[in-house]
Amino acid sequence: MGSPLPPRLAAAHRWCRSQGWLRRFTLANRVLLAMAFLPTGLVKATGKRFTVLPVDNPVGFFFEAMYQTGPFWIFIGLVQVLAATMLLIPRTATLGALLFLPVSLSVFLITWGVGFGNTVYVTAGMLLAAIYLVCWDGDRVWEMGSALVRPAREEERLLEGATRLEMAGWVLGSACGMGLFLITRSFLPRTLTLPLLLGGLGAVLVVLAGWAVGLRRSPGPQAALDGSA
Repeated sequence: MGSPLPPRLAAAHRWCRSQGWLRRFTLANRVLLAMAFLPTGLVKATGKRFTVLPVDNPVGFFFEAMYQTGPFWIFIGLVQVLAATMLLIPRTATLGALLFLPVSLSVFLITWGVGFGNTVYVTAGMLLAAIYLVCWDGDRVWEMGSALVRPAREEERLLEGATRLEMAGWVLGSACGMGLFLITRSFLPRTLTLPLLLGGLGAVLVVLAGWAVGLRRSPGPQAALDGSA
């Protein structure tokens, strides 16, 4: 069975996986990432503080705020422990690498944004290691991604049989709703609140009217059964 990757990528991928030194480099990356995140993840998962730095220090303040979230702090630790464990098991290493990618990216951005000094170079290395591991299992990742993207003939047609009037109502309602949320974040002026509210209510009425028209035009259940018999 051929690789699901495009031909040129498949050839490069096969060459990389045939190199003994790269296989050992991959194993070292898996082990080092697991070593880095398993102990720190256990600290969070067991509900313990990550640092003893005072809250007047930006780093200490950040971790104290995260610790005070309670369940979210524990959840972060559980995700790190799960990713580290999966990375050490050959059967689940691909999923572990995929899980580590957002984890390592988040850690890198935190150390960069809060100001962890030279720690940012360490976390950058962790992020590069996670990217490398995803590329190492590129054929499996590509296959999983291809399976998630449905062919056009299998796409969900949630508005199949809808009238143009109903579809226009959905578009109008979505636009008005998005506009209201943008107002709450100061991306749009508050003077648009009332027009958008009225537009949203009108859109609901348009959707219902369009749906009713579509139901009136469509054959009833018995007619559909008679036609298929």
